[in-house]
Amino acid sequence: MSDSTFELLPRETVLHIRDTCLCLAAQRAARRLARRFDKVLRPFGLTNGQFSLMVALNQPDPPPLGRLAAFLGMEPSTLTAAVKPLARRGLLLVEPDPADRRSRRLRITADGVVLMRDAAEVWHEAHAALEAELPAGTAMALRRDLAAL
Repeated sequence: MSDSTFELLPRETVLHIRDTCLCLAAQRAARRLARRFDKVLRPFGLTNGQFSLMVALNQPDPPPLGRLAAFLGMEPSTLTAAVKPLARRGLLLVEPDPADRRSRRLRITADGVVLMRDAAEVWHEAHAALEAELPAGTAMALRRDLAAL
């Protein structure tokens, strides 16, 4: 079929998908939230994704890469790529897993903790401002409903 002879989807179909698609709505909201928190975290040289990763590493025993990827909802290869700039900055270490030398674990460094203390304070202020913009109870209901997915 040539480009000049194909028929577009009916307008009603497009509007129905636009107005009802949960995936599209979640993607649009996620992008808006990501931009908002990327802006807040920019002075720390972090994206919102890197911030979430660093928060997840704030534990005494470093998690295996696979478990961390699952927690963050990422593919292990995507997580590996996200780790590289943070490791270069000395904010985290990539270590062999003592139980399985083929696997890797991630550990936050002292410099990473120092950065995260300041970044978490700014995140907290920005998050409180965001929740204050929403009707009462909306943020809690949204977290609950998203967790159900």
